[in-house]
Amino acid sequence: MFEKNRIITIANQKGGVGKTTTAINLATALAAIGEQVLIIDLDPQGNASTGLGIERRDRKLSSYDLLMGYNSIAESALATAVPNLSIVPSTMDLLGFEMEISQAPDRAFKLRRALNSDDALSYSYILVDCPPSFNLLTMNAMAAAHSVLVPLQCEFFALEGLSQLLETVDQVRRTVNPSLDIQGIVLTMFDARNNLAQQVVNDVRTYLGEKVYHTLIPRNVRVSEAPSYGKPAILYDLKCAGSQAYLQLASEVIQRERRRKAA
Repeated sequence: MFEKNRIITIANQKGGVGKTTTAINLATALAAIGEQVLIIDLDPQGNASTGLGIERRDRKLSSYDLLMGYNSIAESALATAVPNLSIVPSTMDLLGFEMEISQAPDRAFKLRRALNSDDALSYSYILVDCPPSFNLLTMNAMAAAHSVLVPLQCEFFALEGLSQLLETVDQVRRTVNPSLDIQGIVLTMFDARNNLAQQVVNDVRTYLGEKVYHTLIPRNVRVSEAPSYGKPAILYDLKCAGSQAYLQLASEVIQRERRRKAA
């Protein structure tokens, strides 16, 4: 894999944790500071594509075509309303991907092959939005990535789901991608009025220490509204608490990348 760009998979087997919201808004924040960013939407529901205003009728080529080797990144990627941000959109064709390639010897490496190209080098960050399950799509995302960013909802069952995900990352490391690491854990849907949410934050920080980002993504109505307008929250309402939090998160991601390169 090329090291001139950074491929980050955004994954959690649990649904409703803010995974796609994090992918869209982190990508937008990175693009806003001048990074060339690509999102690859690997979720058949296509929420990242919809949340960036890509109409279904405009998804002539998709991440399915990219995975199957029918088309390149340059052919599949669509510009979004956000300068410096493109997306390879998702379609329901992805639902058949696992069945079609289940017997292929390279079934876990389809995305890695697609990203091992000159096209991918036009982007400094490639974020892969995964489905809320551990299947061949998620396996492909983790096999192709340098690191995994894990959105984690501040709720009671969060730690249970997190331990399962960390086991999955270990499994991928042992079998298909020895260099995969945890980029960081981002705590989402934080409600400062909820004592349990604060307890979850404390527990996760105790358990994983520096792997947990300092930024907390709050529960925020404006962030929830933004996808229905086909916009990232940062474009929909820059000054809302959620948008400001994602800008802080982007700053932390870049700081971590600088430290990693320096090391």
